Formats: sequence, structure tokens, C-alpha cells
Amino acid sequence: MNRECETINQVKHKKRYLLKAYIYLCIALLSGICSIHAQHHSAMQITVDSDAKTLKIQQEITYHNTTNDTLKDYILNDWNNAYSDKNSPLGKRFSDEFTRIFHLASDNDRGHTDIVSIIDQNQRRLEWSRLPNQPDLVDVHLLNPLYPNQKFKINIVYSVKLPNDRFTRYGFDSQGGFYIKNWFLTPARYEKGGFVKDSNENLDDISNAVSDFDIQIKIPSQLSLTTDLDVLATNEEDPYKIYSLSGKNRQDILLAVETAATYSFYKNDKTEIATNISEKKLDDFQKAVIIDRVVNYVSEHLGSPAQNKMIISQTDYDRNPFYGLNQLPKFLRPFPDSFVYELKFLKTYVNNYLKNTLQLNHRDDNWIYDGIQVYTMMKYIEDNYPNVKMTGTLARYKILRGFSLFSTGFNEQYSYLYLMMARMNLDQPIGNPKNTFVKFNEQISGKYKAGLALNYLDAYLQQESVDQALHDFVTLNKTQQTTRQDIENILKSKTDKNIDWFFKSVIDSRDLIDYKFGRIKESDDGKTVQVTVKNNAHATVPISLYGVKKDRVISKVWLPNVATDTVVTVSKEGIDRLALNYGNEVPEFNRRNNYKTLKGFPALNRPIKFNFFKDLEDPQYNQLFYVPDFNYNLYDGLILGMRIHNETLLDKPFQFDIIPDYSSNTKELVGSATLSYFHNVRDERLYNIRYSITGSTLHYAPNASYTKITPSVQFRFREPDYRENKKETILFRHVFVEKEDSPLLKNKKEENYSVFNARYSVGEAETAKLYSFLTDLQIANNFSKISAEYQYRKLFDDRRQLTVRFFGGTFMYNETGTDFFSFGLDRPSDYLFGYNLIGRSESTGLFSQQFVMADGGFKSKLKNRYANQWMTTSNVSVSIWNWIEAYGDAGIIKNKFSNPQFVYDSGIRLNLVQDYFELYFPVYSNNGWEVKDPNYGQRIRFVVTLSARTLVSLFTRKWF
Repeated sequence: MNRECETINQVKHKKRYLLKAYIYLCIALLSGICSIHAQHHSAMQITVDSDAKTLKIQQEITYHNTTNDTLKDYILNDWNNAYSDKNSPLGKRFSDEFTRIFHLASDNDRGHTDIVSIIDQNQRRLEWSRLPNQPDLVDVHLLNPLYPNQKFKINIVYSVKLPNDRFTRYGFDSQGGFYIKNWFLTPARYEKGGFVKDSNENLDDISNAVSDFDIQIKIPSQLSLTTDLDVLATNEEDPYKIYSLSGKNRQDILLAVETAATYSFYKNDKTEIATNISEKKLDDFQKAVIIDRVVNYVSEHLGSPAQNKMIISQTDYDRNPFYGLNQLPKFLRPFPDSFVYELKFLKTYVNNYLKNTLQLNHRDDNWIYDGIQVYTMMKYIEDNYPNVKMTGTLARYKILRGFSLFSTGFNEQYSYLYLMMARMNLDQPIGNPKNTFVKFNEQISGKYKAGLALNYLDAYLQQESVDQALHDFVTLNKTQQTTRQDIENILKSKTDKNIDWFFKSVIDSRDLIDYKFGRIKESDDGKTVQVTVKNNAHATVPISLYGVKKDRVISKVWLPNVATDTVVTVSKEGIDRLALNYGNEVPEFNRRNNYKTLKGFPALNRPIKFNFFKDLEDPQYNQLFYVPDFNYNLYDGLILGMRIHNETLLDKPFQFDIIPDYSSNTKELVGSATLSYFHNVRDERLYNIRYSITGSTLHYAPNASYTKITPSVQFRFREPDYRENKKETILFRHVFVEKEDSPLLKNKKEENYSVFNARYSVGEAETAKLYSFLTDLQIANNFSKISAEYQYRKLFDDRRQLTVRFFGGTFMYNETGTDFFSFGLDRPSDYLFGYNLIGRSESTGLFSQQFVMADGGFKSKLKNRYANQWMTTSNVSVSIWNWIEAYGDAGIIKNKFSNPQFVYDSGIRLNLVQDYFELYFPVYSNNGWEVKDPNYGQRIRFVVTLSARTLVSLFTRKWF
């Protein structure tokens, strides 16, 4: 009887198993049918010439017109040819971001595509052309219209000269291998209205039509090939290896050709991974466990990969690394090696997964890619490493726990890096096309805001609505070409709440989110309070309200779309303060106004917190920082002191900086203080107004100090296109100077004075060219003068650089009786103390040879070094070889009671780091042959920048 029951149960179990298997099979078949949607096909025969860094290609493209339009022209993406011209969109972007290497490269390094012929299916030669100012787009002119639902074949013979991988990490490397992407001719994506005509701008956002591929590639026998295509067969035909490759539903193809194979292969039931992401301290088994965990997690949340094979390379990671402390040298790295590897693989895998799966317009809909990538990474850390801090293991040290930097959760860094640009008033709407972003927004801030936006929506909707929507959206992309409207529709279908605000205020605008508390009123019975929530910005979005007891959340409620002052009644039971956005779900501009104590002491809203050095902004405290200060000048010697300030890693409207110092030479107290208020103006050309007052006291000569006080207001303007490196400012300031008596003072009028100064400047800088224009007006009791300066710099295609500068200035009246306020021919006297001169009063010795490009801009010290009436000069330098230049200066100076004098000098300039470290060797001038001087070493001039802030700008200018 028992056996009978057992047999019956086995039969039932088997039937259920077969039924389940049948259902799964049907689903798989249906999925397979639905996923077969590529309408185009490319067949290629490729021969790799490793010596010439060239691919010789014969390609047949079968194009299926699935649109409702009749096509007369046919656009092919040829992004490799973007490297052929320094003035291509790619070259201009390099120039905008101060990447000199591309403009200084030889033609052999830059690469190009040579098309031999394009023939249609009837063996007729087709005319073709490259689009104006877009050499990486090919317009094929069809002889006959291609009607809807018709197919058409073309045969193309061409060669691809690969670029050096120094520019974008794609191309040939120094070992003789290649890592190539976007290297072949392929049909551009077609949308309603026409083909997408996006040029290569090093953004990895090519919009190709989805195609099937069959490729035969020959590579030299000594090289190895790794690809994300299926390898159908491998043969050898001396001196080549021949690979037969195939791929379905692909938007792009990756080829890694190496002299020594670096890729390892891992496979699970979802996909096969080829990766060479490096982490030497992990063995293959540890890597396999991590890879399996990441692939399964992404598949569970977004769906299985669209491809059965993916390349996850170190190159792809290096192009878009995880910006954070994990990039520190290994001996400083605060994270375990396994975590660093997992983070690298996760970021790169999700990025490649989305690029291979989503059939969106990669440039216009970039926020969707970025949003899903960062959101998935945030969820992964939340689910697998909920207790990891932003600074990893450093958070374990007790001495560091008082710093927000070391106690903040790992995912909080996304908010800080978004706010960095928002506080600088340089953030951009994340819904804009990717090529409109400045580099920091494109790679970091905008990307992180997109992830924060989805996380915000998820917190508001709850019940995993966003997770379900993203999974459905990714699934939809496996069957059809999609647009942004599709993800909007899916998100809205998952909730009954109105989420139009999400797209209007968070995605498509720069509207800031900022809520704060207003008045608070306790009820008569003391059990509830009525608190006013104010909208302190323009965005009208939901905000969370918390009740907190000693940092423990007691209650939470969402306030939907607070547009104006809203009064909320809250129970006081068990809470000691109220907090808006306590969990930081909302990407809010300012959280420092988000707290309200119920204890009756307003100061307790944010207590004062003292921190050594600098820290992240902690919205729960008023932070004061103190840090040792070190400086040097010739007269004060080593300057030691303590800097006290309120500047966190995020800008804030009001900032103060007080630096009391001790002068080791004079044994006196010196230092400076600055109070500033920054007023940001949103969506206007005038985007920032800075009001400030500064004061400083140092020594300008041995045992003689000066005190300078300067109230000022500065207006900063920008262009609507943030990528334009154009700066425009207007400055008004009044400089008050008091100086101690010194034998160097030749006139009492040099002792105490005040000068009103108005300046207007405008300029634009990039690698290939620079121009700037400056006007300066100064008015004092005993003089008034006006000057103008224009500078132009051009880097030519032959790598030569020309720099031209013109200066002109005149006194409107001058009753000083001293040259201290005159125009300086070779160096200004700097009576406004605006230049960073190491020894400002020196007339002999090394520090007297320091040069600043101001006033006359001469390098030789002539007999008449000043002009007390008017001066006009020109300064020219031109490249001789590499960073060696010839310079020449000429001008006319006019002093009272004397005739105008023509002045000139010339010499050699070593332009080691432009504007930061330069050397000038005078050769010939009004003085005659300067090189004959036995003390010639005293005639050499130098430019040196010691200011840390100025030096940092040399590296940050390409980001902002």
C-alpha cells in the first residue's frame, strides 16, 4: 500500500515536472521568437595588418527598411574616422577639455577610414559623402528610393587605420595589440524623422541600428583574439589565424587582439564573461564567486543579459572608473581587495549590460542608462554591504569617527558628488543630451543624480514599483527599439500616484529641491505641534517628514508636492525633534535647514561641532574647522598659524576664513581674514555674485609690514552652453593700504593710500586656442589710470604655437611724484598686492627676477622701467621646437617731460608648463647683446606658481 502511494506520488510529481518543463519551454520559445528582431545584417571579411595598425575590410550590409518612410539616403556611422581631423567634433572636445595629446599627435597616431568603393546589389557604384563638419558620418546616396519594408544590399571595400589608444583607450597599444570599439561602418539608428546623426565625442554613446553579424577575421598567428561574438570555427593559414564569428541582435562589437592573452573566462547559466579586470591578490575562484554573484543579482533585478557572451575589460573600467577612495594607491586603499574588484566588475558589467540591451538613443536618453546603472549599484551595496562606509576600513579608527567623512554610508557619496556641482551652480538637467554636459557632470555628477532620482522615486512609491518597472523596461528592449516615453509609461503604470513632477522637476530641469521649517506651534494639551514646512526653492516635489528621538526614527510621513507654506500637525509622543529628508532619500540642495528641535532651544536645531582639518558637510551640525597653516615669503620667512573656517567639501552661501599666523623672521602676528557671501542666480547669464571683504597683514620689506582691506563685489557671467569655456566677469573693489615706514619708501604717498578699482574681463580657453580681454580702471586721490589688455594664443596643426599680447594704458591724471604707481615695463610694483610675489620689494637677487605677465610684459630690465604718462606694448612668442619658443617684445613708453621712447627686447622662452612654470632667457634688447653680460644669470626671468589653489586649477580645468 505504501509502495502504491509512493508510486502514485512519483507519477503525480513527474506530471507536474513535465507540465512545468513544458510551460518553461513555451516561454523560452516565445521569448526566442520575440527576441529575433534584428532587421539588418552585416557580413565582413577582415584582414588585420598589425604592423600598419590597419584593418582591411570587405563588408556586405543588408538593410531592411522597417520604417514608414521612403529613404533616398543612407547614413553609416564611421566613428573611427573622427580621429582623422583635429577639427572634428572629437578633436574639438579634446581641445575643450585641455587634452593636448591629440592635437600634438602625428597623423599616424590619429587614425582614419579610407573607403575604396560602395556598390549596390545591382553592381552599381554609389556616390557617397561625409557630412559637413562631421567626418565620422557617411551619407550614401541611393540610386533608387528604398520604400517601406524593402530590403537593400550594399558592398563596401575600405580600410580602417586604428588610432593610438592614448586618446580614448580604444585603438592600438604600445605592445602591438588592439582594443577596438566603434571601428566598422554600420547603419545609424533610425527614428521618426530620419537617421540619428551623432558624431564621436568620446562619450561611448554610438546609436547603431541593431544588426546580425557574420564575420571572418584573419589575424597574425602570434596574436590572440577575444571578442563578445560567438566563435564558430578557428583555422590556421600561415601566417594567419582565421576566426569565423557570429552575433545576433548586436548594436556594437568589441575586439581585443593581444600579443599575450590576458582574459579569463567565466560561465554560468546566464552568460559567459571574458574579463581582464585586474586584482592580483584574488585567485580565479574568488573572482568567479564575485562574478557569479554580480551576474545573478543583475539578472534577478533587470533580467537575463541580451547576449550570451560579454567582455568586461580593464579598458572599459578605466574609461569610466568608480570615482572614490578605491582609486587611491593600494597602500592607502581603505577597502578589501575583494570589495574593490567587486565594485569594478559591478560598475563595468552593468554599464556593458545596459549598452548591449537597451535600444534607446544613447545620447539623448543617456539619463536612463546612467540612472539604471547607478541605481542598481546603490541597491547592490544596500543589499550586500549595508554597513560599509564611504571610507571603508578607515571608519574603524576611533580617532576618525568624529568626522562625517568617515562615518557616512557608502551610498551617501553619490549625493555629495551631485551637490558639488549644484552648489557651484554648474549642474545641468540630466534629461539633456549627453554631449551638452561638462565633463564632471557627464562622468560623475549628472550620472549620480540620475541614480539618486530613481532611488528617490523608489522611496516615494515604495513596494518595489521602480524595480518592477525597470525590469519590465529592460525586457521590452529585448523585443523592440524604445524611447524615453516607454519608461515613463511603464513607471506610471506601476502606481496610482501622480509622478509627473519626477520628469518635470527632477529629470528635465535644474530646479533645486530645498524645503525648510517655518514656525512651530504647540497644541494646548501639549500632545501635538503644528509645524510649517516651506518650499525654499522652485521644485514642487514630495518631501519626507520624520519624527526623531536621539537619532532614532520614530515616525515618517511623505508630504506630497509642497508648493507653498504647508502646516502639518504632528504627534509629539516619543520624539524630541522633527527632520525633513532625514534619510536623505531626496536629492535636496540644502539639508542644513531641515531640523527643528522640540526642546524649546532653537540653537539646538544644529549644535556647533569643531573638526580638525576639513570634512563633509554634516547637516545636523554647525561645523567649524581648524587646520595648521604654512606659508612663506622672503620678509616674513616661514609663516606658521592656524586656519579657522567653515568651508566644507561643498560650497555654501556664507563662508569665512580666518588665518592668524606667526612670522618666524619678524616674530610678529600676521595673517588674513575673508568673509564672503555667494549669491547664485539660476538660469541666467549672470550666474553668480560674490560679495566679500578681505583683510591681510604681511611684510612687504624687511621689518616693514602692510595692512590691506578690500571690500568687493564680483559678477560672473556664462554662456547658455556650459561647455563653452568662456568666462566673463565684472569686479568692483576698493583697496585700502596702510604701510609701515621703510627706507624703500621714496615718497610719503606710497605709505597710506586707497584705490577704487573696476575691472571687466572676458576670455575663452581651450587647448587649440585662447583669447582674453581685460580692461582696468583705477581711481585714487592723486592719480587715475585706465588700461586694456588683449591676449591670443593659437596651437596650429603643425604643433607650433603662437602667442600674441597687446597692452595699452594711460593716466588720466597723475600727481604722485613717484614711479610706485606707474605702469611697469618688465614688472609692476604691485601696489594693490594682487600678485603672488615671493620678494616684492627686491631690486637685485633671485626674487627680483620673478616675472608676471602684467603691464608691459617685457622680460629685459631696461634703463626706463616705468611709464608715468602712457604705455603701449606688444608681446609675441612662437614655437621653435616642442616647448622651446622665441619671444619678442616691442612698445612705446611716455613719461612726463620727455619724448616717447621706443623699447624692445627678444630672447628664448622655455614654456615648461604654460602660465605656471616658465623660464625666459633675454638675448637682445635696447641694452644690446644681453648674453655678453658677465652677470647674465641675473637677467634670466622665471614664472613660478606656488599657490596650491592655482596649481590645482591646472588639473581641474578640464572637468568644469
